[in-house]
Amino acid sequence: MDGVILTPLKKIYHEKGNIFHAMKKTDIGFKGFGEAYFSTINQNEIKSWKKHKKMTLNLIVPIGKIKFVIYDEILKEFFSVELSLDNYQRLTIKPNLWTAFCGIDKQNVLLNLADIEHNPSESISIDLDKIKFDWR
Repeated sequence: MDGVILTPLKKIYHEKGNIFHAMKKTDIGFKGFGEAYFSTINQNEIKSWKKHKKMTLNLIVPIGKIKFVIYDEILKEFFSVELSLDNYQRLTIKPNLWTAFCGIDKQNVLLNLADIEHNPSESISIDLDKIKFDWR
């Protein structure tokens, strides 16, 4: 899908503790730094549709497994991917695409490396049923 990039990330295993890469300023998808935050999602819960008008998201799942669904309302096209340590990639989502996600494991954590600081007036949220997608 145009506006979506999946980037495989490096995992370095070490006997004393592991390293999981997230992002470098030279990576594709890096548009600058605004803020970084962690978010959790409970198992079988869905955080509903949100569209950022300016923010580029860079989503990584270091704990658990999360299914992300992106919807392009112009092309009427969906893109979905499950991210976890087993599928350790960074999901970059450019502005003006609808995004929702579902927690699959008992404990699920995502990291967002956003290019701008959070601003509530910069995004639009709608109820889950406003965009029809089969989450099964």
